[in-house]
Amino acid sequence: MKKAVFVTGGTVGSGLAIAERFAKEGYDVFITSREASRARAAAGGVAERYGVFAKGYGLDIRSEQAVKDIFSDIDKTGRLVKTVVLNSADMGFGSDPSKGQPIFEVSIEDFQRVFETNLVWNFMIIRQAALRMRDNGGGAVVFISSNTACRAIPNRCAYSASKGGINSMSKALAVDLGPYGIRSNVVLPGTIKTARWVEMGDKQIVNGSLTPIGDISDFEDIANAAWFLGSDESKNVTGAEIIVDGGMSAQLYPQILADLKRKIRS
Repeated sequence: MKKAVFVTGGTVGSGLAIAERFAKEGYDVFITSREASRARAAAGGVAERYGVFAKGYGLDIRSEQAVKDIFSDIDKTGRLVKTVVLNSADMGFGSDPSKGQPIFEVSIEDFQRVFETNLVWNFMIIRQAALRMRDNGGGAVVFISSNTACRAIPNRCAYSASKGGINSMSKALAVDLGPYGIRSNVVLPGTIKTARWVEMGDKQIVNGSLTPIGDISDFEDIANAAWFLGSDESKNVTGAEIIVDGGMSAQLYPQILADLKRKIRS
């Protein structure tokens, strides 16, 4: 069976970059999106650029049967998902990204949906992939988590908690799936140069001025980390986490705050 990668939320940004990184290495590609047309279009672009087989699927987070149907369809193509990358997430923004989910205002339904997407839905996908990996020599699970699992930001309680849950779930899967040759690891990005971040302009909260390395992540930075953890280059790595945030979470406080304090004193 030919090896393939399965990427959720693989139509734009980091997800698309991850799909392309694996395609560049000869993997066939399966992409999901909440909108089937976008998934098909992204898959078509990957196939054309890299000369691999690629297929896109619309996927409803609330339907385990839909997940089963997709993997059954993949089986019919004669391909094996050797790596599954869980990139898609509910960002916990609520209806207003600038506001987030204020703790005294967020509805329980909105709060629950973040966990349903980021944990329960991911588990549905992993189980279907792992059933096949188990019977075909193993594979790899790669979660795209967030450094906010370790460093909270305002009004994103559900998001931060769910990402912390992802980190713990990955360790549990490393233990449970390891005997079958299936590894589970996590990439923890910081701020990424998304279209939304670029559009914020002067309103950006985090940029290179706050990180020790002087920059934030491009999509390819996340894709390269996912490739390492999802390929045989990390064949003895499981239950691990790679932080890709320019050193943001390594520091007690950004140097710019110390510089600002000195200017105020002077």
